[in-house]
Amino acid sequence: MKKRLLGYVAVALVCMMVGSALTLTINPTAQAEETVTTVVTSPFTAAIAEVRGSVVGVNNYQTVRYSNRNTYDLDDFFGDFGFPFGGFGGYGGGNSYGSDRGLEEQVQEVLAGTGSGVVVGEGYVLTNFHVVEDATRLEISVKEESKEEATTYASTLVAFDENLDVAVIYAPELKLTPVKLGNSDSLLVGDWAICIGNPLSEQFTGTVTVGIVSALDRAVSSTTYDKYGRKETITNTMIQTDAAINAGNSGGGMFSVTGELMGIPTLKYTGSAFSGTPVDGIGMCIPINAAKPIIEDVLKNNLTENVSDTASAAEEATDTSLIGKPRMGVSVANINQNSTLVLQGILPKGVYVSEVEAGSPAEKAGMLPGDIIVDVDDTIVTNSAEMNTIISAKGVGDMLKVKVYRAPGLADLMEQGSVNPDDIPDGEYVDLEVVLAIVDEIKQ
Repeated sequence: MKKRLLGYVAVALVCMMVGSALTLTINPTAQAEETVTTVVTSPFTAAIAEVRGSVVGVNNYQTVRYSNRNTYDLDDFFGDFGFPFGGFGGYGGGNSYGSDRGLEEQVQEVLAGTGSGVVVGEGYVLTNFHVVEDATRLEISVKEESKEEATTYASTLVAFDENLDVAVIYAPELKLTPVKLGNSDSLLVGDWAICIGNPLSEQFTGTVTVGIVSALDRAVSSTTYDKYGRKETITNTMIQTDAAINAGNSGGGMFSVTGELMGIPTLKYTGSAFSGTPVDGIGMCIPINAAKPIIEDVLKNNLTENVSDTASAAEEATDTSLIGKPRMGVSVANINQNSTLVLQGILPKGVYVSEVEAGSPAEKAGMLPGDIIVDVDDTIVTNSAEMNTIISAKGVGDMLKVKVYRAPGLADLMEQGSVNPDDIPDGEYVDLEVVLAIVDEIKQ
């Protein structure tokens, strides 16, 4: 009896299983309706689409002199602008200089390097200063996917901060949408970082790399020589990211996932300055909040309109009713360019002021004995002949913009005849305005 009962139960279970199988077989539509499809979307797509078209290329053209020797290779000498701090990548490229005696000198404009930039106002592009440094001509390059060739726009440098390594250039014909400026102070370690730029020029236009904010407030120092030949150490606070930054990315944008500009990619570490150990994934960006003052000043004052105003002011400052040979009223001496103080960058190249005449234009402007004149009317001067050439072209009543380097106590040290470099304190550059006048019996 028990065996028969177990048999009935087994048959019943088989029937139930068959019935379930038949149900699954005859109701495929019902099962399909219950299937849920999950679509994974990128958190970056919308932001990239919004800002990518506002990231442009920046071309730095320079006029170079070279001899017509066959071994000189301009392409080897110049390269993409990448990273301005020595030991962390450098500009790249080498040269094949040799003896050029007896060979004809040539002058040629070359593309000295390329970088990136971000549109921050109508026609205004934010970039790194080292991207535009020493340019004799600047171009903005825009590459559209539908065109084989990039469209270029003539541009000019309108504002910069060399120490911060930021610059703003202006192209009146550029009609791209400005990006939104974010608040870099709100960044947290672990936030997404979207970097967009043009590594290796037009070959990889609009390259997008993504990483995270690896660290904040990184103090990055570099030792360099300023344009007057003085050695200086610059320290900037930067955003560290592991998003890929390569040569040509400099001046581009580091964006948030909401499409706000948070930083300016500036450099990357490629190896330890001490051990040469290879380094990956350490890039640095200038926080956008640090660059905002110069951006806001440019956009608020529309600096392109100030060119004619400056020219008018200079014309008004000239009193043509005064006659005579103009003087500043100083006694000067040329600094030995091969002296230890200059070669080590302790003092800049320039014209040393040994005496300032009482009541002279120079004294009225605030010039002091011991000052070193390094720049006159935006022209670097390294000796008295260069300075006098500029002054001789001026008239009495003209105003000269004079930049001097001033180190406290330098005049007293120079009178000793022998100076220990360690005794010279750090100084600063001071801008003066000297209105030329007739000064009798003044040595220049």
